Amino acid sequence: METNILIVLSVVAAVAFLVVAMVFTRKRSTDRLRLRFGPEYERTVEAAGGRHKAQAELQQRQKRVRSFAIKSLTPEEREHYMPLWAEVQTQFVDDPKTAVIGADQLLAEVMTHRGYPAGDFEQRSADLSVDHPVVVQNYRTAHDIALRDANGEASTEDLRQAMLGYRALFRDLVGQPVADEAIVEEPVEDGVPPAAGSTNAEPAPTETVPAAEVIIAEPAPAGQPVASEKTANVPEPVST
Repeated sequence: METNILIVLSVVAAVAFLVVAMVFTRKRSTDRLRLRFGPEYERTVEAAGGRHKAQAELQQRQKRVRSFAIKSLTPEEREHYMPLWAEVQTQFVDDPKTAVIGADQLLAEVMTHRGYPAGDFEQRSADLSVDHPVVVQNYRTAHDIALRDANGEASTEDLRQAMLGYRALFRDLVGQPVADEAIVEEPVEDGVPPAAGSTNAEPAPTETVPAAEVIIAEPAPAGQPVASEKTANVPEPVST
């Protein structure tokens, strides 16, 4: 009798141990995927309609990308692509629509150079999400805007946001930060107002910023005042 009880208890303990091990293993796998994919994890869960299907999808992506011969760009290759990106950004000033198309095409070229295979947008964005899970969200946003623009539904501000999204992915792909430049629709006006307290009636001479260097400006951090191009700093009266 006691032997039977011991056997039953042993079986129950073994089953309980297996259940705990399975739960722990599944949770560990979930945590790894969530950490690896970041925002892409929750996006895939929503798209797949459940965590189990989403995790299987993400694991399949990892397996697929591991089969690619992904390589980093050499310094010489970076030097080749950086000026090309600068040209695309500069083009935005005069022709935003063409610049967005050019940015998308340049990114496709860089992806191919890095070792990502050609494919439709959904497949490429899925492949990119394995090693670039954050900026691939910007890439998707930019692509959506480009599609809307093809139907005549995107504003110039929308196109500027698309360029910001493409630029974020370009930075990640080339592995080298790009100097922050501001995108505007018109050249910056000449002249800077005199500094506060100055007795000069005329504005201090300043070097004009070429329109070609003024490309895309990201929003200023919250709480940081943004100076207007047409607002002058009025000097405070000097007490006597």
